[in-house]
Amino acid sequence: MIELMKHKRMFYFFSGLVGFILVLTLGVNLLLSERRELKQLEDQRKEMMLLKDEFLSLRQRINLVEGKKNLSNVQGIVQAVDEVFSSIGLRDKVKTVKSTGKRETRDGFEEEADISIEKVTMNEMVNILYRIERAPMVLTIKKATIKKSFESPELLNLMLVVSFLKAK
Repeated sequence: MIELMKHKRMFYFFSGLVGFILVLTLGVNLLLSERRELKQLEDQRKEMMLLKDEFLSLRQRINLVEGKKNLSNVQGIVQAVDEVFSSIGLRDKVKTVKSTGKRETRDGFEEEADISIEKVTMNEMVNILYRIERAPMVLTIKKATIKKSFESPELLNLMLVVSFLKAK
């Protein structure tokens, strides 16, 4: 009988030990899976933060362009070009401004023009491009052709295709 009790105790001890090891193994597996999930969530969070920053910068740029659309009182491309060139004092260097057409877009109207500018220095060309980029209206340069002037090699002749966007 004592031996039977001894065997029962040993049986209970080993079955308790096996149960404890089983519970411990399950707990460790659960902990490891939770850590993996936490690592994945942290990686997703980092990616979302990068996307958020990119989204905010794009939204700011869009708001800037939208503000330019609504800010200007300019009615057409000819008036816009005149405003840009008169602001830098190069109005007399503009040879021609030919409107090439107007088309309706989803957000408004886009009007293009070919602009011919003659006998400008490199510095004046940089000022022209800067003013077009920083104009209080939406002006974009679609195409630019730069050639040396026939009269003087230091002077340049510019042919620009400029687009003007006007909100509806």
